[in-house]
Amino acid sequence: MCGICGWVDFDRDPNERGDRDEIVAAMTATLAERGPDAGGIFTDRYVALGHRRLAVIDVPGGVQPMVARTPAGPVALVYSGEVYNFVELRDELVSRGHHFTTRSDTEVVLRGYQEWGDRVAERLNGMYAFAVWDGPAQRLVLVRDRVGIKPLYLRRTPGGVLFGSEPKAILAHPEVPRVVDLDCLHELIGFTKTPGWALWKDIREVLPATTVTIDRAGMRERTYWSLAAAEHPDDLDTTTDRIGALLHDIVRRQVVSDVELCCLLSGGLDSSAVTALAAAQARRSGSELRTFTVDFIGLEDSFRPDEMRQTPDAPFVREVVAKVGSRHRDVVLDPAELVDPDLRRAVVACRDMPIGLGDIDSSMYLLFRRIRQEATVTLSGEFADELFGGYLWFHVPAARDAPTFPWLAFQNAITTDRTALLHPGLRERLDVAGYIADQYSAAVAAVEHLPGSNPFERHMRTICHLHLTRLVRALLDRKDRLSMAVGLEVRVPFADHRLVEYVYNIPWSMKNFDGREKSLLRAAVRPLLPVSVIDRVKSPYPTPPDPEVAQALQRQAADVLSEHGSAVFDIVDRVWLDKVTRLDPTEVSPAQRVGIERVLDLYHWIDLYRPELRLG
Repeated sequence: MCGICGWVDFDRDPNERGDRDEIVAAMTATLAERGPDAGGIFTDRYVALGHRRLAVIDVPGGVQPMVARTPAGPVALVYSGEVYNFVELRDELVSRGHHFTTRSDTEVVLRGYQEWGDRVAERLNGMYAFAVWDGPAQRLVLVRDRVGIKPLYLRRTPGGVLFGSEPKAILAHPEVPRVVDLDCLHELIGFTKTPGWALWKDIREVLPATTVTIDRAGMRERTYWSLAAAEHPDDLDTTTDRIGALLHDIVRRQVVSDVELCCLLSGGLDSSAVTALAAAQARRSGSELRTFTVDFIGLEDSFRPDEMRQTPDAPFVREVVAKVGSRHRDVVLDPAELVDPDLRRAVVACRDMPIGLGDIDSSMYLLFRRIRQEATVTLSGEFADELFGGYLWFHVPAARDAPTFPWLAFQNAITTDRTALLHPGLRERLDVAGYIADQYSAAVAAVEHLPGSNPFERHMRTICHLHLTRLVRALLDRKDRLSMAVGLEVRVPFADHRLVEYVYNIPWSMKNFDGREKSLLRAAVRPLLPVSVIDRVKSPYPTPPDPEVAQALQRQAADVLSEHGSAVFDIVDRVWLDKVTRLDPTEVSPAQRVGIERVLDLYHWIDLYRPELRLG
């Protein structure tokens, strides 16, 4: 896993800039945490590429930028990700006359591009974002994986594009202004995961499953994969067997690593299934799987069930560890750690934006940082809830049937009006409700349906599509940023496109055949796991219910209030913030606590990035 950046500019030869090397070096340096093992730069006429490497496959051989020299000019690759079918592709390319000098998947992508051009993307199974400078054709090609596991951003310029794994790499270019306007803020508040949104004006994501080609004729984009509607011919038993077989093959491929690999284990169905499959692979190779769990001091003893969490994780984790025989470690956090302002700044910096998820982001960052001390690669259960229908709002009619995104319609104890903390004038100008309605209409219109399907099946296909093309992309981005900020690679077996294609087209009546969430996944992995885990009701990522945390947040918010000239009050309602800081800490609601977290994230983001706010 790595970080990439660079640019192409056909209007100006980069060699004409005396500071060209310094600029691309500065852009590359912003991605150092993504690739702590090595870095490199490639330049040619019109193009500059930067790379930071996290060495996972072929540690000595996979150095980048990787360049193939041809009589017509160089073909240079900067690549981030993992291709899990690289062995088969390598064999095919050898049969076609290609010669390899490394064992890396990077070289497979490079030679694959030489053989198939940007159509190589359609042959890759994995998570990836890469850029190829095709010297003979005088073009830059950007490619992103099918479901958007690995990030990639670009900014158009008069003569080409700037690109990077994260916006911070593009922002490091001296000619890029740091502007955030009303249009940029819509998504930050609305949380619809608008395709391409990146907060910063004129910077956008390369869409998943997309290739972007830039040459003298301009920029062209091509979608090479999408969620297409298809009939599902299999019965329930065949479907369950097929899901099980796919999961075995996916995990078999994804445990390949030349460095220490482990699994994230929460004791829930998704991570436990991945852990059981990975542990079986480890036993076959004569090794022992490492597993890690996040926990908080005293959480199990003080746990109280609520509508979101009925049980603590720890007992289920212990049962899974006992069954699969992993070498386990609990990463136990002190809730007081989560309110450290330096930690908040680190999280905001790695995400380039003030998301405001507070202790969820902070604890995940600390978890990944602790894991990285002992491992470089980990497998995660991410993506299963979106794929198999695990969230409560798939099953609560009030949210499921609402004419908006279900995760926004769902109401619980921590649900809050995301606009409540906004400056009143800004709230009116933004019209977040109108923005969400427009995005929902656009998202629904993009769904392909089968002829003759009944209204309920059409509706559930739409909801599944919204999760797989909207919500999960936000969660994948979070996982990538927080893990890569400490040099940890997170692999996501449930996001394998073969499994996604298959499960997406299973009728909801079969996905929900026993009336429970993730019915098919439970059936497919039942032989692998303790009965308690199979029957466990979904429990979200844990958070510490510590009133001292709320008190610390209030104190920090009061410090922000004392800064009367802070630009944060161009966005935030000072009256709202003053009110919540004066409450008794025991009376601060979960929704208000989330609001304070958002304000503090905004405050530190403004201090770190110094954006030009155009909010008039």
